[in-house]
Amino acid sequence: MAVSFSLTPEPQNDALEIGRRLFAGQTGFLKGVVAISGLPADDRLEICFAGRSNVGKSTLINAVTGRKSLARTSNTPGRTQEINFFIVGNRHYLVDLPGYGYANAPVTVIEKWQRLVKQYLSNRQSLRRAFVLIDSRHGITKVDEQILSLLDSAAVTFQIVLTKADKIKESERRKTLQQVSKALQAHPAAFPEILITSSEKGWGIPILRSVIATLL
Repeated sequence: MAVSFSLTPEPQNDALEIGRRLFAGQTGFLKGVVAISGLPADDRLEICFAGRSNVGKSTLINAVTGRKSLARTSNTPGRTQEINFFIVGNRHYLVDLPGYGYANAPVTVIEKWQRLVKQYLSNRQSLRRAFVLIDSRHGITKVDEQILSLLDSAAVTFQIVLTKADKIKESERRKTLQQVSKALQAHPAAFPEILITSSEKGWGIPILRSVIATLL
């Protein structure tokens, strides 16, 4: 039976406030991990962000946390080559996975990223949800399908977050939503709600904070 995908509804004011308070507290960088042995203990709940290179992942993390330079941003795709852990409110982890789909990266580097991410997703018991960022201008591509299939096989629930929504017209956003909804039908691990965001305009950021707070 086909799953119905819809936009995440606007939370009630109290839920929005809980999300605001979660990220109003102290949030800081913990460590970057380049091997599975370097992962911190999974003794606290966490969520992670995944997305292809240059999708705006670091910018979105900075917007959600309200800190301009918490996650490093770069105009050079593929800069994040490790799993970065951030502590939220001294209680939870926010995890930034390496960007994928950067064709110019050496094959050995790409394979190392893939192994590391696969090990993380398959063994992290404290992971509540993965947020997969998709560029609103392009929708789900073949490159994105690889991480979605990996999340399916790891039985990790993921939710799509459309980024850079301010860069296209409303009619184009509707077409992207249709394309994304259709593509997600093939992925059993997909959460049936989609978030639309713009880090530049602040669109969807309070809603995303509220969703994260609910999970944690």
